[in-house]
Amino acid sequence: MTRSLTYTQAGDYLFPNLGLPEQPERDLGKYGRMRLRYLKEHRPGLFNCLSLSGNLYNHLLEIEDTANSRLESMMPQLAKAAGATEQLKARDQMAWVGFIKLVQSITKNNLW
Repeated sequence: MTRSLTYTQAGDYLFPNLGLPEQPERDLGKYGRMRLRYLKEHRPGLFNCLSLSGNLYNHLLEIEDTANSRLESMMPQLAKAAGATEQLKARDQMAWVGFIKLVQSITKNNLW
């Protein structure tokens, strides 16, 4: 793959006109930021490769979306395992809310 570069002259020097590709207008969530910190601290080579190729932000958004979709699919299973069933909801709503809050705090704090 060949690219034609354009240059800007400053005095006697030519500087390449480099830029990153357009990035999506989304903020990173919890899991995207966690992945970014992991890459910086434990996989600096992969971090540099993704950064220099312009694919880092897309990679982080993909991790964010995947983690959130897995969490959404796991929440009903975790609630059921904690005992927050529809029968409990009908019988004792406050106990059911307590179980749901427990499951949410477990997933929020990565205790599982």
